Amino acid sequence: MAGTDQRLLELLGLSFQAHPWHGVPARAADPELLNAFVEIVPTDAVKYEIDKPTGHLKIDRPQRFSSMCPTLYGFIPRTFCGPRVGARCAERTGGRDIEGDGDPMDVCVLAEASMAHGGFLVRARPIGGLRMVDGNQADDKIVAVLESDLAYGLFRGIGECPEALLERLQHYFLSYKQRPDEPTRTVRIAEVYDREEALRTIERSMLDYEERFGAPGTRMQELQRLLRSS
Repeated sequence: MAGTDQRLLELLGLSFQAHPWHGVPARAADPELLNAFVEIVPTDAVKYEIDKPTGHLKIDRPQRFSSMCPTLYGFIPRTFCGPRVGARCAERTGGRDIEGDGDPMDVCVLAEASMAHGGFLVRARPIGGLRMVDGNQADDKIVAVLESDLAYGLFRGIGECPEALLERLQHYFLSYKQRPDEPTRTVRIAEVYDREEALRTIERSMLDYEERFGAPGTRMQELQRLLRSS
């Protein structure tokens, strides 16, 4: 990034809080780690999600069933489930006309410590994922572990994740979208995949993001142009 762009970025950072989806990089300084924005924690009886225009957390709905998400749950910044994510899902599952769900890439972060509420960033290492299909939309759930977590921090693959925890995750995601006033949704988990496939899926979502919203450097140039013309 040019010096002027970098200075403008620094000034914006001093003046405004970064948007959790658009203002935070997907990758952390350590190439093995990702940034993840946590929206809900296991004790939440209400499903929170990011309000895309403002970046604030909003209440989406009360949880329909008594089961709650067994892990920290949120999304990877600067990712987007678009045509590449949809195409990969179709390729792996044999489905037809599957598209991305138009949201950031979801992530479940395994952590021993209990957190009081969501709305914060963590650094996490991806170890695998769940290939979820909601109707004709790809809705992958990356499974990751909290950096340096005492219980899960050394995990490197989905095979190390306790089977009971994976079953709880699958049960939660197969039911959490069902609203009381809606017909039964057609949701399935077509595949549980390993770390390498998780990294490929994340990479596709990062490319989908740049295609949909532009690279951060390009957006900075556009901002400079608008500031000059105002």
